[in-house]
Amino acid sequence: VDTHCHLFLMEGQPATLVATAREAGVEAMVCAGIDPGSSRRSRDMADSLAGVFATAGVHPHTASEFDAAGGAAIEELLDDPRVVAVGETGLDHYRMNSPAEDQERAFRVHCALARETGKPLVVHTRDAWPDVLRVLADEGAERVVLHCFSGGEAEAREAASRGYFCSFAGNVTYPNNDVLRAAAAAVPEELLLAETDSPFLAPQEIRGRDNTPGNVARVVETLAQIRNESAERVAQRTTDNARRAFALPR
Repeated sequence: VDTHCHLFLMEGQPATLVATAREAGVEAMVCAGIDPGSSRRSRDMADSLAGVFATAGVHPHTASEFDAAGGAAIEELLDDPRVVAVGETGLDHYRMNSPAEDQERAFRVHCALARETGKPLVVHTRDAWPDVLRVLADEGAERVVLHCFSGGEAEAREAASRGYFCSFAGNVTYPNNDVLRAAAAAVPEELLLAETDSPFLAPQEIRGRDNTPGNVARVVETLAQIRNESAERVAQRTTDNARRAFALPR
């Protein structure tokens, strides 16, 4: 299972992208919305393409634009059973495309929506670990998926102590990312997930090109090497974990 991709940002027809991913062994993929419009498109693709599920949320980059109408649109989408999670949301203190206070305000609204709907919260974190962990604790968040995990071993252990899922993307394959690989080794197997974040973060072998959901297999292979396990075991475990994290039907 590719637990995080953006089919609406990729070149090519979604049906073709999904078919290609299936040929690579991907059973399901979660298409993550980043604003009301893309969340709606993700839901529509989930309605029309077998094995595709959607999330609904507003990315921290555009948190300043998250108003009452946007909140109502996201809340309406979350009523759809094919929309399996809230987000992606969170904090990005690297680019700061929205002021920190707007990001935190939107993040807390998403936390409340996750509580109200019982759906997991998909969290984006960049250069903001202390604040993300603080907000999640304040809001009593329980079903949390830390998408494109970017922390180190300490953050991985703290996340595990809270029962948060940690999802690793293609950047875990990059040669100079030993800190991230140490984090991947520290995550308990029952909390480990794999993703592509397509079309971003293509694995090292094809770095510089657009990523696709089928490349989640390369992430799984790297996780297996890091953890001294077979690729088959990691593939099965991350698949089972994804189905549990997002309550995906078989």
